[in-house]
Amino acid sequence: MFPSCYLLRLRLPLLVLVLATVGVCAAQQCRLVPKQQLQLGTNPQIPLSGGTNGTASSGSSSSAPSPSSTSPASPSPTPFNYGKDIVRGVNLGGWFVLEPWITPSIFENTNNSDIVDEYTFGQMLDPDYALDVLQKHWETWITEDDFIAIKAAGLNHVRMQIGYWSVPITSEYTNYTTSVSPYVPGAWPYLLRALNWARTHSVHVILDLHGAPGSQNGFDNSGRRGSANWAQGTNVNRTIDIIRFMADQIGGMIDVLEVLNEPAGFQSDIAGVIRDYWQDAYNAVRQVAGTSLKVMIGDAFLGVGDWDGFLTYPSAQGVLMDYHEYQIFNYNQLAMSQDEHIASSCQVLNTLKSYASSNLYTISGEWSNAITDCAKWLNGRGVGARWDGTWQPGQQVFGSCDGYTGDMSTFSDDYKTFLRKYWESQVAIGEAVQGWTFWTWKAENADEWSYQKGLEGGWIPQDPTDRMYPDICS
Repeated sequence: MFPSCYLLRLRLPLLVLVLATVGVCAAQQCRLVPKQQLQLGTNPQIPLSGGTNGTASSGSSSSAPSPSSTSPASPSPTPFNYGKDIVRGVNLGGWFVLEPWITPSIFENTNNSDIVDEYTFGQMLDPDYALDVLQKHWETWITEDDFIAIKAAGLNHVRMQIGYWSVPITSEYTNYTTSVSPYVPGAWPYLLRALNWARTHSVHVILDLHGAPGSQNGFDNSGRRGSANWAQGTNVNRTIDIIRFMADQIGGMIDVLEVLNEPAGFQSDIAGVIRDYWQDAYNAVRQVAGTSLKVMIGDAFLGVGDWDGFLTYPSAQGVLMDYHEYQIFNYNQLAMSQDEHIASSCQVLNTLKSYASSNLYTISGEWSNAITDCAKWLNGRGVGARWDGTWQPGQQVFGSCDGYTGDMSTFSDDYKTFLRKYWESQVAIGEAVQGWTFWTWKAENADEWSYQKGLEGGWIPQDPTDRMYPDICS
């Protein structure tokens, strides 16, 4: 279902056209990599699923835009040695895929409580107004200074999110629809600029398809809150083409392409297609990007045990498993004491370590310091928290949200001490396997979720290898 000419033609001109028409990313700020310049590795990692260690090189080309005069030329990337070196990173959540709890002001300023996700944002607002708001957000939420600060904090990776509606695929690349209405496209040039910043500051990139056609989980962070209809119609095949396009166009600018975030494997129709999707998406990446670009899959909420022996060497190479661990989205987890939260983290460590020892390199790709669901709109715009009983009437109530979320000035010393212990226990999970990426770098008013605020408040160390509780999981 894909044009045969696709694999034979260089797609650089399309990216240059995107930059020129949108006009928000100066040509000299974005370095685009022709496919023939990629260094395609051939040697798999053994015994775990591997591939060559690191990114494809950007090389140089007269047709590729040069860096701007206001920033240094992007250095040649040093390949990251997955499986040997530990991934230590942070997610840039809420930037290219809106989440109401991360940036509530964007939603509040619409003065329309029916706007609950990026789908309704585009559906219910004037298109020009919506684009203006989004462009200002893309321009300011994360800047080059953030990449500098992330590097200074001793981190070596960012995990970045993109929605399918922001990928400028055209009918030349797919036989399926290219319409993204009512979503507002336009983030792609900002993504390219961000990849250039990452390259300039020697920060490696995991790029994650966070929202797929039809929604792969029905969460607002997929772009559309409600039903998960990704497994219906042509959505899955359409997603494969989008992944192929991304790998071909920007595979040389990223280290890892995560081919879908959090598909709802607890839903029978998605469970029925996800295994084939992982395989087909892997094949699509390998067709256009060779083996130098790592491919990341997830456990689809089924647990890593369901993926024993899947996409392992020698049937596949260069594949990583993404595991997400939050302890706040059901009543049993919220009922745990602080010590029990830490003990639960340490149990996860053993599970992932056992899986990774004989399967895929494993990254703890999302986790936070939160032990409540108190952050405003964490459960969705207009939805309260389980913790204080505002989510649903007649359910267990654990207490007030005061002092657990919001501005860190309200956090007690004891709470900050716990946040440090909890951070270390969850870092221990990632350090026991192949690494970790914290969720998230910043949030408007939920400091317990912010790596940036954790550094400022002292419950996250300036050096991620520093330990106050080195034996916390012993």
